Amino acid sequence: MVEAGDFRRGLTIEYEGQIFQVIEFLHVKPGKGAAFVRTKLKNIKTGAVIEKTFRPDERMPLAHIERREMQYLYNDGELYYFMDTQTYEQIALNQEMVGDALKFVKENMTVTVLSHNGVVFGVEPPRFVELEVIDTEPGFKGDTQTGATKPAKVETGAVIQVPLFINVGDKIKIDTSTEEYLSRV
Repeated sequence: MVEAGDFRRGLTIEYEGQIFQVIEFLHVKPGKGAAFVRTKLKNIKTGAVIEKTFRPDERMPLAHIERREMQYLYNDGELYYFMDTQTYEQIALNQEMVGDALKFVKENMTVTVLSHNGVVFGVEPPRFVELEVIDTEPGFKGDTQTGATKPAKVETGAVIQVPLFINVGDKIKIDTSTEEYLSRV
């Protein structure tokens, strides 16, 4: 059991006979009245997103989620193919199940595939990835004290903000949970 006050992103709960994953949560403490937790919940089977408000002391059962390490193989335009690294079993997932989880994932990288009672519902990328910058404006010296940034496109096609000194061809480390630049590799 988990209390609504302890919700975190990615947590899966059983609510009204369905399995939901917490997408967003916000603890609200109004000037008058009791505090509450405003959430966005995604139904893992249908993909529907609902907004719900809970009292912080409301308790819900946790849903048991299986996590399997799998290697991302390739995308054929419609389906994304993954292989279990221990059994060599392959599965194909559609864009709805994958979402934008593969935004920073190259072919042959290891990801975590999430399932509940044998039904796959999502993919988690590695927490940190190292990718090469393929397109950005040229770097220049100067005004670095302000922490200025510029957009840069990495080899997977994703665009993130990077410091001014990053150039095309540089390898950078990215935190996939916040989608932020961490360092040059």
